[in-house]
Amino acid sequence: MKKFDPMESMAAARHEFGEHGGVNMCIEASSTFTVMEADAMPPLFEGTTGPREGCYLYGRHFNPTVWGLGRQLAAMEGTEAGYATASGMGAITATLFQLCGGGDHAVVSRTIYGGTFAFLTNFIPVRTNISVSFVDIGDLDQVEAAFTERTKMLYVETMSNPILMIPNLPRLAEIAHRHGAKLVVDNTFCPMIVSPAVHGADIVIHSLTKFIGGGSDIIGGAICGPFGFIHDLMDVNTGVLMLLGPTMDPHVAFHLSLRLPHLAVRMKEHCRRAQIFADRLAELGVPVIYPGLPDHPQHELLPTIANEGYGMGGMFGIDLGETDRAYRFMENLQNEQRFGYIAVSLGYFDTLMSCSATSTSSELSEEDLKKAGITPGLVRFSIGITGSLEQRWEQFVSALKSVGILEGARSV
Repeated sequence: MKKFDPMESMAAARHEFGEHGGVNMCIEASSTFTVMEADAMPPLFEGTTGPREGCYLYGRHFNPTVWGLGRQLAAMEGTEAGYATASGMGAITATLFQLCGGGDHAVVSRTIYGGTFAFLTNFIPVRTNISVSFVDIGDLDQVEAAFTERTKMLYVETMSNPILMIPNLPRLAEIAHRHGAKLVVDNTFCPMIVSPAVHGADIVIHSLTKFIGGGSDIIGGAICGPFGFIHDLMDVNTGVLMLLGPTMDPHVAFHLSLRLPHLAVRMKEHCRRAQIFADRLAELGVPVIYPGLPDHPQHELLPTIANEGYGMGGMFGIDLGETDRAYRFMENLQNEQRFGYIAVSLGYFDTLMSCSATSTSSELSEEDLKKAGITPGLVRFSIGITGSLEQRWEQFVSALKSVGILEGARSV
């Protein structure tokens, strides 16, 4: 069987002309759309006609430019359809609310983005009657035991934030489907690298703000899955996206569509540099977390679900032991070495770094941080692709020496 290549699939979806013969799709800035005959309006509200028939109703429902971006993202992920949202959290929350109602239950990986954790821990229990069980996603027996008759969703990240754990997607899909639940995968860390739908995921979510956007200048999210699910999200009576309104602006969708053709090139370079940094750090004895290293717990698992030729991820982490040393290290990298930026988020063309326990995972309690394996001195790196690799490596080593690590060690 031919392996899935997201770049080939997306290229086929993008090959179309703009309204006036342009090489890029047009921006449809209208908030509302006309019909030529009055009796064409009721089917739009009923959902029996829509974008697949070239019919549009209202910008919050379906916008042609946003729909076009969704089609391209769906092609990249190997799903039937996709739709872009105003943010990654908009995609996450809409998906959960569409799948789960009052009294329903979700099984969720213990190690996930702090904003998702806060939503599931602090918002859901207070505002809804949806219950959540957090599990060690690597313990398949624990995952299975967490399911109940009311479980509607199993939620994981392809590469967990921030400890970069890799879930066994085919096995998790089997478990979820055996219990009549949907496997939802946040693929923000791994666009192009992994295509979760190929391995049984029902719905794939992205924060487009990160690697796909690539410039830390756009906020956006996406939901990719079966056409029926996307249609349900936009239903005028019960659709979460339609009724809660976290839809993307068409101008944003247009600009994001221009980032997709070179996403594969960018991801390969992010991954290449991350692998080299991780290899060198491991050789020097620095505690480093990276799936491309033989000592990573899922080092052998990732290649079985990864698309060929894209690498092992553009993120890595190092453990400086304590928060103060982590802070001094990042400050030296930013302020003295000009290596990158102390900032949250990831996927930027320059390096972004943060101390996870006090930033993107700060929503977790001390107990939850320990359960998730997030230590006080863990610094997460989204490695950039600017400057030469050797220049960046020299800067990195100098910063390590500034905090008492690698004193007297060779730079390269």
